[in-house]
Amino acid sequence: MSPAANSALLVRHQRNPILTVQDWPYPVNTAFNPGAVLLPDGTTLLLCRVEDHRGHSHLCAARSANGVDGWAIDPQPTLAPDPLGHPEDLWGIEDPRITFVPELGRYAVVYTSYSESGPGVSLALTADFRTFERMGMIMSPEDKDAALFPHRIGECWALIHRPVSHTGAHIWISYSPDLRHWGSHKMILPARRGAWWDAGKVGLSTPPVETGRGWLLFYHGVRMTAAGCIYRLGVALMDLATPERCLLRSDEWFFGPEEPYERHGDVDNVVFPCGCTVGPDGDTLRVYYGAADTSIALATGSINGILEWLDRHGHPPADLR
Repeated sequence: MSPAANSALLVRHQRNPILTVQDWPYPVNTAFNPGAVLLPDGTTLLLCRVEDHRGHSHLCAARSANGVDGWAIDPQPTLAPDPLGHPEDLWGIEDPRITFVPELGRYAVVYTSYSESGPGVSLALTADFRTFERMGMIMSPEDKDAALFPHRIGECWALIHRPVSHTGAHIWISYSPDLRHWGSHKMILPARRGAWWDAGKVGLSTPPVETGRGWLLFYHGVRMTAAGCIYRLGVALMDLATPERCLLRSDEWFFGPEEPYERHGDVDNVVFPCGCTVGPDGDTLRVYYGAADTSIALATGSINGILEWLDRHGHPPADLR
């Protein structure tokens, strides 16, 4: 199957992009990289990264009855940087991932705080996306692309994130007894070496999706070219009980920038999902993504279809070169 055929695993909505700055009720530069959740009443909520004309980002909620159009956007930032109370927010907050946590009865919003020392991972809890309990930075710079698992693994909470070190930019998992103190850090998905599509760096896309076979982990891979970076989407399957154990990882990317709104914008050649929803059938997947760091788009796929594709095009990590 060619990469172009792989794109059929996620089908772009005909109304893309579904949200642009023209939809915003106040002046902004761009709106992109939204976290996503399906609320109990069936409403789709996107918590969008919105960049102002200073270049600083905040988070703003958009709600839709059908998840496609008719968006009601908060008239002001839903979650704004608080540099006085949270100095880690100095240069903005961005790229949220949302997980509903039944044990807490609240949504965990994990996002990047852009501090003077660089990007780090912050956490906030909310029941209504109106008020937030901000827990501050939980992973120090440089770290980003993070999401919480919806329930404990054993006795501990688990967080996927992407620290950067002298060895590169790889995906890690960490564990915590209380959401504040984190340890047992393990690398779970390294960026490959050489000419691979994901050899530059990798990072988590949407929060992990729980299936009967394991956790589906959608991730972006970045390849450097003479014309700049290209951001594409791949997938791995992690063990349900021990999510640091990778069962399968795709050799090929299956979703990349093709349309003009993905190829040209503030940052060219970027598809960057931060959120997805799963339909009532347990199979229909809606992926909401930032396009060229400028607008928000939607693609739809099947969880079972992606698993079947991964069976054919994936390998255990020991087989990867």
